[in-house]
Amino acid sequence: MLKRAATYQALREGFNWALPERLNMAAQVLARPEGQVAIIDLSHDLRHGRQEVTYGELADMAGRLAAELVRRGVGRGDRVGVLFSQEAWCAAAHIAIWRIGAVSVPLFKLFKRDALESRIGDSGLEIVVTDAEGAGMVEGLAEPLLPHELPEGDAPMADTAAEDPAVLIYTSGTTGKPKGALHAHRVLTGHLPGVEMSHDFLGQEGDRLWTPADWAWIGGLFDVLMPGLALGVPVVAARLAKFTPGEAERVCRAGGVRNVFFPPTALRMLKAAGQEIGGLRSVASGGEPLGAEMLDWGRGAFGATINEFYGQTECNMVASSCGALFSPLQGCLGKAVPGFDVAVIDESGNRTQGEGDIAVHRGCASMMLEYWDKPEATAEKFRGDWLVTSDRGVMEDGFIRFLGREDDVISSGGYRIGPAEIEDCLLTHPAVATCGVVGKPDALRHEIVKAYVVLKEGAEAEAGELQDWVKARLASYSYPREVEFLAELPMTVTGKVIRKELKARAAGEGT
Repeated sequence: MLKRAATYQALREGFNWALPERLNMAAQVLARPEGQVAIIDLSHDLRHGRQEVTYGELADMAGRLAAELVRRGVGRGDRVGVLFSQEAWCAAAHIAIWRIGAVSVPLFKLFKRDALESRIGDSGLEIVVTDAEGAGMVEGLAEPLLPHELPEGDAPMADTAAEDPAVLIYTSGTTGKPKGALHAHRVLTGHLPGVEMSHDFLGQEGDRLWTPADWAWIGGLFDVLMPGLALGVPVVAARLAKFTPGEAERVCRAGGVRNVFFPPTALRMLKAAGQEIGGLRSVASGGEPLGAEMLDWGRGAFGATINEFYGQTECNMVASSCGALFSPLQGCLGKAVPGFDVAVIDESGNRTQGEGDIAVHRGCASMMLEYWDKPEATAEKFRGDWLVTSDRGVMEDGFIRFLGREDDVISSGGYRIGPAEIEDCLLTHPAVATCGVVGKPDALRHEIVKAYVVLKEGAEAEAGELQDWVKARLASYSYPREVEFLAELPMTVTGKVIRKELKARAAGEGT
């Protein structure tokens, strides 16, 4: 855990990874008193009560499942799928797999057949731990294992190294076919300082953690579920069929939530609905910069400063804001988390004070081992000892200012324009619910700025009105020369706008 300090500098100076040579995440997440509450499982519609699962009960569930996996021939290094929504068995399945030295592969309930087939085939897994619904989804692709009725049993804790493989998480696939990021048993330790920092020192008395993000993704699994268990903070499980502001407020109220991770899209929906949520001590968000308007709104809606954090599947929780230590800087993603060396580098791999690639130096615990079965892609991800994120940015007084994905930066009339700032500006317009900004090919300027906008329900706005809004607030060259209104934007399952699809749409429109 972080040693709480009065200043950010003192926090960094007082931290070291202190990773043991031998480490198993199963033991790490269960190292709490057996009677302590680990997971508070709310029913789908929040009307049928709640189930409190203790660490002892979670260990028993994982032990029975681990014994069954061994009986079915699963051994060290074998990949095993986990296909659940938010529920206690999702946690128990990962713990059971790690316990026997195997590698868990999170799968998402909203995946269609092709997505499941791609991940199951690429990873070479043969068994998927799931429920009845999931069994139907993987029929013909892998052997389903339904753990709910397993007899008593246990399996010894495997003696694993901190560097041994433990979990294979596939990227969301916004920039090509999804690749599997293979992580070691140290990955949970690597997430803890950033999770603690983004929740103003998570682990205080009365803390209780929830996110609407599915536990099949690194944001749900390692930003919330496993860190909460490891820190002794009860984690709320709520299987929402669809995220709505009202349901989010009900979950927080019913679960006694004090700490929440809201993806940016969820925050925008809450803001558009005027939804306030009381009783929160900390609110974290990550994935895209929020902008000053959203941060100001959050203070009133939640009574807490939204702490933005930054990372990606390959190396997560590398930077964060922390309202308990310093004020956020508009358009920035926070400062490097203790234990991480985050910098902006040039094409030669040297630090630069100008625009460059956001990169993370080797030696941090949440960095992947490799892309599964893709040595060339792994090599391309690194520039010397730096893992390159493919995000562009600049450093400002220790803050990381995000400019956009490397392939998202717009080149127009000799200017390099980051879409995030324009999106933030458009979101301050009272009629705009969400938006995506991309470059559209143009014979004269190489590219022009184009904005795809979704308006709030019942709101009206003209394209010229939004163009003037940006002109009046940003540089005259960066306003969107075209504005198109859509009913919805293409989104990843983690709530990020898929600019790749918007760019393809813009490119197909001609000039």
